Amino acid sequence: MQEPVDPVALTADLIRCPSVTPEEGGALRLLQALLESAGFDCRRVDRGGIANLFARWGAKGHARTFGFNGHTDVVPVGDLASWTADPFGAEIRDGQLWGRGATDMKSGVAAFAAAAVDFVRQTPPDGAVILAITGDEEGDAQHGTLALLDWMAANGEAMSACLVGEPTCPNEMGEMMKIGRRGSMTAYFTATGIQGHSAYPHRAKNPVPALARLVDRLATHELDRGTAHFDPSTLAVTTFDTGNPANNVIPAECRATVNIRFNDAHSSESLTAWLRSEADAVQAATGVEIAMRVQVSGESFLTPPGPLSSLVAAAVEAETGRVPEMSTSGGTSDARFVKDHCPVVEFGLVGKTMHQVDERVPVAQITALKSIYSRILRDYFA
Repeated sequence: MQEPVDPVALTADLIRCPSVTPEEGGALRLLQALLESAGFDCRRVDRGGIANLFARWGAKGHARTFGFNGHTDVVPVGDLASWTADPFGAEIRDGQLWGRGATDMKSGVAAFAAAAVDFVRQTPPDGAVILAITGDEEGDAQHGTLALLDWMAANGEAMSACLVGEPTCPNEMGEMMKIGRRGSMTAYFTATGIQGHSAYPHRAKNPVPALARLVDRLATHELDRGTAHFDPSTLAVTTFDTGNPANNVIPAECRATVNIRFNDAHSSESLTAWLRSEADAVQAATGVEIAMRVQVSGESFLTPPGPLSSLVAAAVEAETGRVPEMSTSGGTSDARFVKDHCPVVEFGLVGKTMHQVDERVPVAQITALKSIYSRILRDYFA
C-alpha cells in the first residue's frame, strides 16, 4: 500500500510555486502529476491567459459525484522587507508553515487533494470525485472557476455536490462553515457641471455639492435589517475625488465610488434601479448631470441547510469536537459561481493571516483539515 499523502509537505511544495495571479508558477503542474499518479483523468482548462485544472476519478456522469473547488493563485507579497520569512520559502517555524498562500488557500487545496488521492487509492468508491482548481480566484475571476464550469457543461461533466475549501473559521478550527455569501457590487458615479472661478459661483455649476448630496443619501439609507440567514446589507463610500489641485477653481467633474454587500432581500438589478433613482433625483434637483456605471461581482446566494451542510457539519464535529456555525458572513468566493452548478458549501481552516505579511498556518490545522475532508468523502460515499 502506498504511503498516505502528507498535506503539510504538499502545501509547502505549493507555496514554493510563485503563483501570483495570473502566473501558474508550477502549482497546477505539481497537482496534476500527483492526481494522475492516483488514476485521476486530468485536463488543463486554460482560458484568457489563466491556467485551470480539472481532475476526475471514476466514471464520467456518475449520479454520485463529489467535487472540491479551490485556487492555487495568490495575492502579491507586498513589502518584501516586512516579511520575516521568504514568502515562497515554505519555512516551518514555531509549529507553523510560513509563506504566501499558506492560509489562502494552498493548504486547503493540498488538504482536499491529499484526502481525495488517499480515498480513491484505499477505498475506491462507487461514484466519482472531481477536483476543480483555478488560478484566477484572486484576480478578476472571469477565466477561472467560470471557465472550468463552462468546460464541464460543454463536456458532460457534473458534480452532484461541491465543497469549496476557502478559509472559513474566524478563530478556532471547526467553528464556522459557509452556506451562502452576500452579493457584491460597485457603483461608479461621475457628476459633471461647469468649471468656473470660485469668486463667481453663479457662472459655474459645481458638481461637488451635488455628488456629496447623493453620497449622503446613499450612505444614510437603511437597505434592510437582515434576513433569516443574512446580516443587514451594507453600503460603503470608498472614494470621493475631484482631482482639483486649485483652491479658486470650481471643477467641472467629480467622481465617487460606493461598494454594496447585499443579502437575499435584494438583487444587483433591484439595487441598480435604486441607485439610479437616487442619482436621478439629485440630478433633477441640482441640474448637475450624474452618470453611473455598475460592476457586479456576484449575487447573494444560499444553500439552505440540508443534506450537504449536515454532512459537512457532522464531519467537522467528529474531527474537531465543534459544531460549526452555518454562516453567510465575509466577502465573496468562487462558491458564487458553483452555486449555479450544484449545491455548494464552504469549509476550511482559520483565515487570520490571509493576504497579510508573514502569512502562515499552524501545521496541525492542515493535518486536521485533511482528516475532515477524508471523513466527508467516506461519509458521502458510505
